[in-house]
Amino acid sequence: MKNSLWTLAGTSVAAGILAGCAAPNPGAGASNTPAGQPPVGGQCNAAPAQSFVGKDSTASVIEAARVQSGAHMARVLRPGQMITKEYNTQRLNLVVDDNGRITAVRCG
Repeated sequence: MKNSLWTLAGTSVAAGILAGCAAPNPGAGASNTPAGQPPVGGQCNAAPAQSFVGKDSTASVIEAARVQSGAHMARVLRPGQMITKEYNTQRLNLVVDDNGRITAVRCG
Protein backbone atom coordinates (compact mmCIF):
# COMPACT_ATOMS: atom_id res chain seq x y z
CA MET A 1 0.00 0.00 0.00
CA LYS A 2 2.81 2.38 0.92
CA ASN A 3 4.61 1.89 -2.43
CA SER A 4 1.42 2.42 -4.42
CA LEU A 5 0.82 5.75 -2.65
CA TRP A 6 4.35 6.90 -3.56
CA THR A 7 3.81 5.79 -7.15
CA LEU A 8 0.49 7.64 -7.32
CA ALA A 9 2.03 10.78 -5.79
CA GLY A 10 5.00 10.65 -8.18
CA THR A 11 2.71 10.19 -11.18
CA SER A 12 0.56 13.14 -10.11
CA VAL A 13 3.60 15.40 -9.70
CA ALA A 14 5.01 14.35 -13.09
CA ALA A 15 1.66 14.95 -14.80
CA GLY A 16 1.43 18.41 -13.25
CA ILE A 17 4.93 19.33 -14.40
CA LEU A 18 4.27 18.11 -17.93
CA ALA A 19 0.96 19.97 -18.10
CA GLY A 20 2.79 23.19 -17.28
CA CYS A 21 5.18 22.61 -20.21
CA ALA A 22 2.49 21.83 -22.75
CA ALA A 23 2.26 24.31 -25.60
CA PRO A 24 -1.13 25.92 -26.08
CA ASN A 25 -3.12 24.97 -29.14
CA PRO A 26 -2.76 27.95 -31.48
CA GLY A 27 -6.05 27.17 -33.20
CA ALA A 28 -8.09 27.01 -30.01
CA GLY A 29 -9.96 29.99 -28.62
CA ALA A 30 -9.94 33.64 -29.58
CA SER A 31 -6.77 35.54 -30.36
CA ASN A 32 -5.70 38.66 -28.46
CA THR A 33 -3.59 39.81 -31.42
CA PRO A 34 -4.99 42.89 -33.17
CA ALA A 35 -5.76 42.43 -36.85
CA GLY A 36 -2.78 43.01 -39.11
CA GLN A 37 -0.16 42.47 -36.39
CA PRO A 38 2.00 39.36 -35.97
CA PRO A 39 1.45 37.39 -32.77
CA VAL A 40 3.60 38.25 -29.77
CA GLY A 41 6.19 35.59 -29.11
CA GLY A 42 7.05 34.68 -32.65
CA GLN A 43 10.33 34.11 -34.39
CA CYS A 44 12.25 37.30 -35.15
CA ASN A 45 12.70 38.26 -38.80
CA ALA A 46 14.74 41.46 -39.07
CA ALA A 47 14.18 41.96 -42.82
CA PRO A 48 10.70 43.56 -42.53
CA ALA A 49 11.99 45.95 -39.82
CA GLN A 50 14.93 47.37 -41.82
CA SER A 51 12.83 50.44 -42.63
CA PHE A 52 13.41 51.61 -39.05
CA VAL A 53 17.13 52.27 -39.67
CA GLY A 54 17.68 56.03 -39.40
CA LYS A 55 14.71 56.64 -37.08
CA ASP A 56 14.93 57.80 -33.46
CA SER A 57 14.59 55.00 -30.92
CA THR A 58 11.45 56.25 -29.21
CA ALA A 59 9.22 53.79 -27.38
CA SER A 60 6.67 53.80 -30.19
CA VAL A 61 9.32 53.21 -32.87
CA ILE A 62 10.87 50.35 -30.89
CA GLU A 63 7.46 48.70 -30.45
CA ALA A 64 6.57 49.19 -34.13
CA ALA A 65 9.88 47.59 -35.16
CA ARG A 66 9.26 44.67 -32.79
CA VAL A 67 5.79 44.10 -34.22
CA GLN A 68 7.04 44.43 -37.80
CA SER A 69 9.74 41.80 -37.14
CA GLY A 70 7.35 39.41 -35.38
CA ALA A 71 9.71 39.22 -32.37
CA HIS A 72 8.56 38.60 -28.82
CA MET A 73 10.83 41.32 -27.41
CA ALA A 74 13.15 44.09 -28.50
CA ARG A 75 16.20 45.63 -26.93
CA VAL A 76 18.16 48.77 -27.72
CA LEU A 77 21.94 48.41 -27.90
CA ARG A 78 23.78 51.65 -27.16
CA PRO A 79 27.46 52.40 -27.95
CA GLY A 80 29.75 50.94 -25.27
CA GLN A 81 26.87 49.20 -23.49
CA MET A 82 27.63 45.79 -21.99
CA ILE A 83 25.27 43.16 -23.40
CA THR A 84 24.64 39.47 -23.07
CA LYS A 85 25.85 37.47 -26.06
CA GLU A 86 23.36 34.60 -26.03
CA TYR A 87 21.37 34.31 -29.24
CA ASN A 88 17.60 34.55 -28.73
CA THR A 89 15.51 33.80 -31.82
CA GLN A 90 12.57 35.76 -30.35
CA ARG A 91 14.49 39.00 -29.73
CA LEU A 92 14.96 42.01 -32.02
CA ASN A 93 18.12 44.06 -31.45
CA LEU A 94 18.09 47.72 -32.38
CA VAL A 95 21.61 49.18 -32.51
CA VAL A 96 21.64 52.95 -31.94
CA ASP A 97 24.25 55.71 -32.14
CA ASP A 98 25.07 58.27 -29.44
CA ASN A 99 22.00 60.30 -30.45
CA GLY A 100 19.60 57.36 -30.12
CA ARG A 101 19.17 56.98 -33.89
CA ILE A 102 18.81 53.36 -35.07
CA THR A 103 21.83 52.29 -37.15
CA ALA A 104 21.17 48.54 -37.44
CA VAL A 105 18.30 46.08 -36.96
CA ARG A 106 19.02 42.41 -36.37
CA CYS A 107 17.70 39.39 -34.51
CA GLY A 108 19.33 37.69 -31.60
